[in-house]
Amino acid sequence: MIILGIETSCDETAASIIRGTNDKIKILSNVVSSQIEIHKKYGGVVPEVAAREHVLNILPVINEALNKADLTPALSLSRRGRFIDAIVVTTGPGLITSLLVGVETAKTLAYAWGAPVVAINHIEGHIYANFINSKPKFPALILTVSGGHTMLILMTGHGKYKLLGETRDDAAGEAFDKAAQLLNLGYPGGPAIAACASKLKVESENLKVKLPRPMFNSGDFDFSFSGLKTALLYEIQKDKNWKKKVSEYAYEFQQAVAEVLIHKTIKAALKYNCKNIMLSGGVAANIELRNQLKEAVKNKLIGAKLIIPEFKYCTDNAAMVATAGYFRAKQKKFTPWQKLKAEANRELM
Repeated sequence: MIILGIETSCDETAASIIRGTNDKIKILSNVVSSQIEIHKKYGGVVPEVAAREHVLNILPVINEALNKADLTPALSLSRRGRFIDAIVVTTGPGLITSLLVGVETAKTLAYAWGAPVVAINHIEGHIYANFINSKPKFPALILTVSGGHTMLILMTGHGKYKLLGETRDDAAGEAFDKAAQLLNLGYPGGPAIAACASKLKVESENLKVKLPRPMFNSGDFDFSFSGLKTALLYEIQKDKNWKKKVSEYAYEFQQAVAEVLIHKTIKAALKYNCKNIMLSGGVAANIELRNQLKEAVKNKLIGAKLIIPEFKYCTDNAAMVATAGYFRAKQKKFTPWQKLKAEANRELM
């Protein structure tokens, strides 16, 4: 089955062609046009600017994905037939103006090509990044960490999810962005914090900078990072020499986030007897989080398998969306193109 995936939920215009056979996924192309450099000067994503860039980039990106997969004549709207078995598109959650570009493009191509459409939740796309080069077993526990979401999800089968916990305020990725802004490290915050923390020249146990681990012992699987940002702000306000210790602050902030995420993940895995643990979302690219989670699973979840996507499949891309859509298409879960719509607050379940 040949799938075209389209992703435009935020500031990445992405298209991918995959071939699915049974449960095996082969990536034929994966094209991403990033807007990071455009939004850097604003310190975050500007929705109107993102939408305009999507409009400019969406057809060239799809065209490039088709050409790289050797599917020609690429965007010839007069060519009907099943050179594409299904079109998969992210319909939410995300920025509504960004989502609309992808959704309207998918509707047009579905009509022109006579291809069925699968509507995919953006979070589900991140989850299925783990299925590109692996075959996870159920029940599986997924820690999803991105700029807009922080969630612990129990997955009992394809398309079968139970939300165990989520952030009550800011997502971890958003907290990294705000922390980087406070420390004058730039945008995007996650990579900036990680790079700065890696420059730490003292042993971590000798750090004088201390930040709280929010909701560490809350007794549930929810998260909260708003207070951590405030704690960081208060610390640097009372520290006259904080600019000389930026790497210490970055390290401690990153460590506080990682420890809470890992503690709750291990706790949930033990409670639900999950033998497969998956990490997903843009923050899954954080090296410290990846390494520390590997160590925790090895030491505390005997016999469990940790699955982490390749770095290129952690941040927003269309290969993950196409993969999620493939498993939906196998179940014939299509949406008529006339009923396809963007939903900024679409929920996973």
